[in-house]
Amino acid sequence: MTPLPVSAAQGRRLILDLQGLADPPHRRFGSGGLLDLITRMGFVQVDSIRTVERAHHTILHSRNRTYRPAMLSQLLERDRCLFEHWTHDASVIPTAFYPVWRRKFRREAAALRAKYRRWHGPDFEAETGPLLDLIGENGPVRARDLERRPARNPRGWWDWHAGKTALEFLWRTGELAVTRRENFQKVYDLSRRVLPASAFDDEPEERDFVDWACRSALDRLGFGTAGEIAGYWNLVTTREAAGWARARLGREVVEASVAAADRDARPRGLFARADLEARLTAAADPPAGLRLLSPFDPLVRDRKRLRHLFGFDYRIEIFVAEAQRQYGYYVFPLLEDDRTIGRIDMTAARPAGVLNVRNLWLEPGVRLGAGRRQALERLLERISRFADCRQVAYAVDWLSDL
Repeated sequence: MTPLPVSAAQGRRLILDLQGLADPPHRRFGSGGLLDLITRMGFVQVDSIRTVERAHHTILHSRNRTYRPAMLSQLLERDRCLFEHWTHDASVIPTAFYPVWRRKFRREAAALRAKYRRWHGPDFEAETGPLLDLIGENGPVRARDLERRPARNPRGWWDWHAGKTALEFLWRTGELAVTRRENFQKVYDLSRRVLPASAFDDEPEERDFVDWACRSALDRLGFGTAGEIAGYWNLVTTREAAGWARARLGREVVEASVAAADRDARPRGLFARADLEARLTAAADPPAGLRLLSPFDPLVRDRKRLRHLFGFDYRIEIFVAEAQRQYGYYVFPLLEDDRTIGRIDMTAARPAGVLNVRNLWLEPGVRLGAGRRQALERLLERISRFADCRQVAYAVDWLSDL
């Protein structure tokens, strides 16, 4: 079959729609609306860096301006509609998906045990049984609550004491769950005390697990390679995703030829759902205006897709030596309608109540006219309020020089 042609503009509009970035940003929603948004996205990555606000909060606020962090805490820590675990990284995930993760725990336990032995040494294994007994009898614990002992083989950042390693291993394999965070430190309890009973029903069989992982990823991606399908949740291998897609070609899955934003670049041959044409037609136009994206936003995290569809070359430079950074430690992409038009460097000085905006880099061909400048100032005022700051401070003349 001839691959279905998809323009870069069509591809951008579909992805923005699927990832909640075409929703009306002013529409007020409560916890039900927030849960619906996260379920549509699949998960929201969690990260500790707080130059302005933490990644998970920034991701959700970029989609709905009425979002506040307390809404996420309600769903995670009281309603238990979400749980925290691992996709490609630490994430919050709808609890309705927890039976799928139980199959993941079963699949990965042996490999994870071997990996932890290589990274941390074998001492943690003797801690797991007593640690489960301790938590069962005395309730939730943090890593800092445990006796600290020197690591057997200190390895820099991986120099965890045995209790910390045991906690992480028991969480990664499903025995424990994160019941809450205190100053962003995970507090662990037995999974069955944290999550509702329904989370432990109906664990999928292996074939159904692979089908769910691939089908639900493609639903949210719109189109993708086997590697992108597998990497969305990080539940299955690229080989499994390729086999799943090939087995359904011509029925549930079609091939698409997705054009690049750069007209000189070649289209990519990708898998898509069989109803791709209908989905492209139904996709909503993104709202007009400027939005700030987290470096960990699902729109941004796959750099190859971002570059192909948006023509935007981005990397986060937190692990780059300061002298070698092109832009800055933690620089935010700017989204305007369906285009990424630049990036901005800023930090929140909360004790002083000031959002310090240090620099802005616009993409080639983008100009800061009067209308765009006003939109940028309004965006920064919103971000300032969201970050609990009272005012925005601009680096000397940086705005007027553009």
